[in-house]
Amino acid sequence: MKVGVPEARAHPPPPHRGPCHESPDMTAKITWFEVLGRDAAALRAFYADLFGWTLKIQETPMGPYGVSDAAETGIPGGVGPAPRGSGWTTVYVDVDDLDAALARARAGGGTVLMPPTDLPEVRIAVIADPEGHPVGLSQSR
Repeated sequence: MKVGVPEARAHPPPPHRGPCHESPDMTAKITWFEVLGRDAAALRAFYADLFGWTLKIQETPMGPYGVSDAAETGIPGGVGPAPRGSGWTTVYVDVDDLDAALARARAGGGTVLMPPTDLPEVRIAVIADPEGHPVGLSQSR
């Protein structure tokens, strides 16, 4: 059984735009999801069995990382080992300038959980919002 993605609905912009918003016409898109944990192999098996996903293994410096097919999952993403602690589940939002986005996040009460990291096609970081929810940021090269 495949899990569908609900149709997108148009929502009016929020009435208040805080320091994390670059300009009134900025639209940042979710480009990746990620599930990281202590036992990456068990997590990959869990999500493959639960949702019928096929996760293609890629070797990374942190260990094997299972990458999804966006046709199956709605957006591309991966399941892999946590860099430290118990891990997290998050989405990555594409930004034009990662350093500027990190500065806006800090100004808005967020904290950096994972500093900027350079990957072959993208530069990423993870922040926590003011309530502690992890959110990934990515800047395409």
